[in-house]
Amino acid sequence: MKHEPTPVALGDVAQTLMIPLWSRAIETERPGGLLVDRKAQEIVASLDFDFEARFAAHRRLAFRACLRTVMIDRWVLEFLDRHPEGTVVEIGTGLNTRFERVDNGRLRWFDVDLPDAVALRRTFFTDGPRRTLIEGAFGHEGWLDALPSSGPILFVAEAVLVYLDETTVRRGLELLGRRFSGWPIVFDTVAPRSFAERRMMGTRDAAFVWGCDDPRVIEGWGGHRLLDSVTLHDIPADLRRRLPLRQRLAHPWLRLTRPQRLRAHALNRLALGATPDQA
Repeated sequence: MKHEPTPVALGDVAQTLMIPLWSRAIETERPGGLLVDRKAQEIVASLDFDFEARFAAHRRLAFRACLRTVMIDRWVLEFLDRHPEGTVVEIGTGLNTRFERVDNGRLRWFDVDLPDAVALRRTFFTDGPRRTLIEGAFGHEGWLDALPSSGPILFVAEAVLVYLDETTVRRGLELLGRRFSGWPIVFDTVAPRSFAERRMMGTRDAAFVWGCDDPRVIEGWGGHRLLDSVTLHDIPADLRRRLPLRQRLAHPWLRLTRPQRLRAHALNRLALGATPDQA
């Protein structure tokens, strides 16, 4: 029995969730790809949204979003190795399937997003004893009351903060640090010089706003401590071997001739308002 496509009613920023969803579905088609996400394929097939018209010109770049996702997954798994019953909070969850990829059967998980994204997500995902979907936005405080009052806790904000202004980013980190000092948040940053090269990830109506040349500056915003910062310059060897052939061959040349281009997009792990070695 054929079902009617699910309508999509999203605001400008929320529509950006379609990019990583489509990227994971495309990467799943590639033999030996960075990940396999059948759920993403299922969702893409069921939505009333013209992915090809919007993103087909960027098909060869879809692996980038998946590379970022897989590298963040590794930090989440590392946290869960240390804290098997810890809490993970995915801010701006969109239609991500990270819970399905990393669930150890013991963790506690919260998915957080804007109301329009939450409404769409409920079409495909349901709450459970260890998983809760809540409405909220980075930089706002009310939704934090739904979280545990203490750690161990890890926050993840993938492809989220770049759409916010610096004031909101600073306020969001301050709010989290006030309640969860010492626990980590994982997020990505993009240098302003590369905004023009990241047109796939931004859109005409939801352009990149916050640029960050050096994530170390965030340490001066409120006692935060940068634990790790990894760029495309430093892709782990096992992941490099799984890149599309063209990018795999080009990577050594880019490292030699255009290192700053590869370092423009960073994945960061930050201890919030850090003093304890909990992260």
